Parts: sequence; C-alpha cells; structure tokens
Amino acid sequence: MLITALLAITLGWLQSCKPKGAQSAVSGDAAAKVYVAPGKYDEFYDFVSGGFSGQMAVYGIPSGRLLRVIPVFSVDPEKGYGYSEETKPMLNTSHGFVPWDDLHHIALSETDGIQDGRWVFANGNNTPRIARVDLKTFRTAEIIEIPNSAGNHSSPFITENSEYVIAGTRFSVPLDNTSGDVPINTYKENFKGTVSFIAVDKTSGKMSISFQVLMPGVNFDLARAGKGVSHGWMFFSCYNSEKANTLLEVNASQKDKDFIIAVNWK
Repeated sequence: MLITALLAITLGWLQSCKPKGAQSAVSGDAAAKVYVAPGKYDEFYDFVSGGFSGQMAVYGIPSGRLLRVIPVFSVDPEKGYGYSEETKPMLNTSHGFVPWDDLHHIALSETDGIQDGRWVFANGNNTPRIARVDLKTFRTAEIIEIPNSAGNHSSPFITENSEYVIAGTRFSVPLDNTSGDVPINTYKENFKGTVSFIAVDKTSGKMSISFQVLMPGVNFDLARAGKGVSHGWMFFSCYNSEKANTLLEVNASQKDKDFIIAVNWK
C-alpha cells in the first residue's frame, strides 16, 4: 500500500512539473526561423569586440553564423596578419612592436546619423590606438596611435557624418612633451585629461589627428555625438572629479556626482 501511494504521488508530481508548451519547445520550427540558405545573406551583421584577443568577430543575424574573425591589434598566423610586409608595420607603435591589445569598443561610420556600412572603428585600450576596418574587404585598413593618452577606453565615438572619431583618455597623464619624471604626488597639478578629434577622410576613410582638447585630470568613460539640432556638440561622461591617484575605489568616489562635459567641436 505504501509503495503504491508513493508511486501515485511520484507520477502526479512528474505530471505537474511538465512545462507548459513542452510540445512546441521540442517539435517547434525555431531552427527554420533563423535558417539562412547557402548563397543568401543575413539581414544584419553583428560586429563584436574581442577584448584581449585584439580581434573583432562578425556574426550574421538571424543565422548566428560566425562569418569572419578580423585580426586588428594582434597577429593572426592563419591570415598572415602581422607577418606580411603590408600588415606588420600597422602594429608598430612609439613603444615598439605591440602585437596585442584590449579591443574594447566598436563604432560604425555614419551618414546623417545613420550607420552607413563603409567602415568600422575599434579602440585599443592598452596602447592608445584607433583602428579602421574597411567593410568592402572586412580587413583592417589602418591603425593610428594617440598621443597624450593612457587607457584609451573612452573611444571610438563617431560624429553625425563621420567627420571625426573621438577618443578620450581614461587616465590622466603628464603631456608627452613634459621633460623628466613627473611625481605622482603632483597629480592634481601636472596630470591632464585629453579628448582627441581624429579626422576621417570622406572618400578614403584615412584617419589623422586633427586636434586635442586639454581637459582637467578626470577619467573619461563614455561619449555620444549630438545629432540634428545638437549637431556639432560632443558629450562626455567622466568620473574621478576628485583627481585621486591612490585607492581609487575609495578616493575616486567621495563626491556624490561627477560631470557631463560638453564640447562644441565646430
């Protein structure tokens, strides 16, 4: 009797735990909804930063297929990137040959504030660099190093018609033309932030540093370009308005609020 009762309870419990819609989950047509036949194109492309791999991945949506891994800041023996005469010089910096980086953020070129599919830009977070990938070939076309910068996290950000790629330094530094060692205990007086405006040629996409804006010694985080009636403005978020240089988890969070910094680049 006891065994029969337990069996009945167990069967009842199993029936009650059956998920609703289990039939559709098992026999549904989910795969068909994302299937893209050979020779057909996905509706969207997802450009994904690769972090410390120094690479960029491209996925098709809705298929989820990995279409290409694009080497940017790191060598890739399979593709010969960083070994060939055409690509190896792109990994040279003022600090020597640096074949790695933290590819952190990605931004596509824009026309009238709409992504136009010409180029995609990526930041190197360690050695301050910006790369441009040509979307005609899905290959890295050029890399530019940014002076007066450290921790190139606040980049790349694109203006409404790709006039500029913007890069803000995450950590304030003594300027590159400063002579001699600058003691860290003079941080508030001698360490400065910068935001760099990198011009983009309308036809070729070739980049060049147009100008830099000297800022207080805060840490820049993210930014967005104004559009429409706010065209010509660039808005930056920041932290560490305390200008601390030790125990940042504590000393850089003493104030309740930091700043939104607005720059009119026109």
